[in-house]
Amino acid sequence: MVIALLMGVDPRQFIGGLGPEIGFDPSGYGGSGYEGDGYETGPDPSAVPDELRDFVAVVLADTEDVWHTLFKQTWGEPYEEPRLVLFTGGVTSGCGFASSAVGPFYCPADRKVYLDMDFFRTLAERFAAPGDFAQAYVIAHEVGHHVQTLLGISQGVREAKQGLSQAEGNALTVRQELQADCLAGIWANHAERIRGILEPGDLEEALNAASAIGDDTLQRRARGHVVPDSFTHGTSEQRRRWFKRGFDSGRISDCDTFQADPL
Repeated sequence: MVIALLMGVDPRQFIGGLGPEIGFDPSGYGGSGYEGDGYETGPDPSAVPDELRDFVAVVLADTEDVWHTLFKQTWGEPYEEPRLVLFTGGVTSGCGFASSAVGPFYCPADRKVYLDMDFFRTLAERFAAPGDFAQAYVIAHEVGHHVQTLLGISQGVREAKQGLSQAEGNALTVRQELQADCLAGIWANHAERIRGILEPGDLEEALNAASAIGDDTLQRRARGHVVPDSFTHGTSEQRRRWFKRGFDSGRISDCDTFQADPL
């Protein structure tokens, strides 16, 4: 898989297909969903402020522009766009029910990015990571998981984790998460080069957000100490470094977290 990525070959031919796409049932929200351009909200669209709904739609569209270009240039294939679901409180996805405590997540079963709108307020107020580009980083990270699904990487990780201990499986998940951070950096690199989207302080906002939600920072805040074997996303320093690596490079081949030593 890694060699395929480095050589610009579609890794799916080595590690299997993408799996079935599961349809979305808007009744899972407990009401009818609102269909927008590239995103959904539900059950009450008015619960999401118009400016926030417009912002995430713009960021999603920007990630689509970048990944359409990169997929065509790298693999000669079209990019399959994800859907982005905005919710508050809880949501039912193709991966089951998730409360707002889960935070933003990507579900490979229905290939949708799920964003709890309260998370952005928490990111700004509780974790001191405010700013539009901090929010854009979160969206781009989850879209990075979608890219991993399209390339068969997510499936490869799930298969590799079979038979591993909890600590070993967590370590593999950390590498997957850090790669999604790097892919988010790649999006920011190309979006900046093509459209000049960055304003002064934007990059620092993204790096601050990456640092604020590192496993060590979150565990130290919640427990007063850290348990490295339980990490699932990487340390604050690792998350900052891999996002910055993707941003500085802009090359998918530089996001090989699975062979990196040390992370």
